[in-house]
Amino acid sequence: MFGITFGLKLMEKGEENAQEHYAEISRSIPEAVDIIRDEGEHEKQLIGLISEERLLYASSMVLGLNDALVELTGALAGFSFAFQNTRLVAVTGLITGVAASLSMATSEYLSTRMEDDLRKPLKAAVYTGIAYLLTVFLLLAPFLTFEEPFLALGLTVVAAVLVIMVFNYYIAVAKDLSFKVRFTEMAAISLGVTALTFVIGFLVKAYIGIDV
Repeated sequence: MFGITFGLKLMEKGEENAQEHYAEISRSIPEAVDIIRDEGEHEKQLIGLISEERLLYASSMVLGLNDALVELTGALAGFSFAFQNTRLVAVTGLITGVAASLSMATSEYLSTRMEDDLRKPLKAAVYTGIAYLLTVFLLLAPFLTFEEPFLALGLTVVAAVLVIMVFNYYIAVAKDLSFKVRFTEMAAISLGVTALTFVIGFLVKAYIGIDV
């Protein structure tokens, strides 16, 4: 499901017991330390030879997913307070999300065409658009299920945090990056925008006088 690179690196991280065993052996056989070090380097080199398309286009998926989380979660927060009707929020969010996904896919296509890298523009656009759309449907699910707008919004925020956690864990393991730093940064941006847009929705409803 997550690819061979992720699977191998996850297995590699689970070798702590074996390393402890080797460390005990190295007390009586000092040469074992060199063997452990060489084994680790060889594993990294072999895994580095694997070329997976999903990792090549990881930046495109990050772009689509991150943009959807920040834009749509924030928009749904504003819509929830302004409309206070889950069906209306869901319809408005769906239209906004689909339009934004097409816009992001187009932008990624044009951006990749101008870059001199290994990625193909059309595939990069598809990865970005699909990541955006999947995130849109996941975030809209609570509004299609429940009638209480603020309950739906709360569940949407929980879903957004879970998406951020799972995706960043995958990228962190597959690309040997820091999960904590990536998750904290992405969650802070998404939740910050959500809170700000919620306030904007309150101001719009209070001072412009929208009443649906």
